Amino acid sequence: MIDSYASSDDAEVAIAGALAGADVVRNMYGQRLTRIDKGLGDFATAADVEAEEMILDVIRAARPDDAVLGEEGGQQGAADAVRQWLVDPLCGTLNYAVGNMLVAVNVALRDGAAAVADPFSGEVFFTDGETAWVRYDGADDALLTPTSATRLVDVNLDPPFASAPGFRAVDLLAHPEFIERFRPRVVSTTLALAWVAAGKRAAYVTDGGDLSKSVHFAAGIALCRAAGCVVTGIDGAPMGEAGRGLVVAADDETHRLLMSMIRSRS
Repeated sequence: MIDSYASSDDAEVAIAGALAGADVVRNMYGQRLTRIDKGLGDFATAADVEAEEMILDVIRAARPDDAVLGEEGGQQGAADAVRQWLVDPLCGTLNYAVGNMLVAVNVALRDGAAAVADPFSGEVFFTDGETAWVRYDGADDALLTPTSATRLVDVNLDPPFASAPGFRAVDLLAHPEFIERFRPRVVSTTLALAWVAAGKRAAYVTDGGDLSKSVHFAAGIALCRAAGCVVTGIDGAPMGEAGRGLVVAADDETHRLLMSMIRSRS
């Protein structure tokens, strides 16, 4: 069945990979899994490793000449290859390890197609690099439509705090205008980025360095851009090598409000 993806377009390869990983994550959920220590409090599980192997099987069958950067397996192929897939087989490992279903499987072709699968809702969010859709259990694809109507803003509070003391996400939550205009959420997985594209979140904010080529963020960023969200660093600048963190908003007004709060705290 994997061989059938060889003639598929990149979006279908991304979807197939994300769904293959999601099957593993869902099937292994609830098992007692050994933690593989990665240092500084980070760890992987057997589900992370097996899900990545399944995703790589799909990519290798469909695009054998492409390079891959996997969260668990590292770089395979030339790092400067024209075509490189970025794979995060289980975003939200800590959630998963303690029995929380808020996780995502991320597969992205750098500067191209991408897919984010929710193993437990059955949704897969995807883009061909220009337009973004959601597919649910074989139903017709639906366009992703961002909206700030929920007023829910997901803020990543996990360390490291790369921009402190100039910017600390926890300070944003205490900003009087944030309290007045928004309601915070902490999902602790980049599934929240797909939710911004889908209109389930008004925005997403995280600290960090250049996240545009990160296996964790690349698929979600691609989705949000294709859906028409506003995507910048926490300094309001475009994503790039000198970037700092990430602010993704459903619309210009929400982005403007968040940036004004962030700058007032910097």
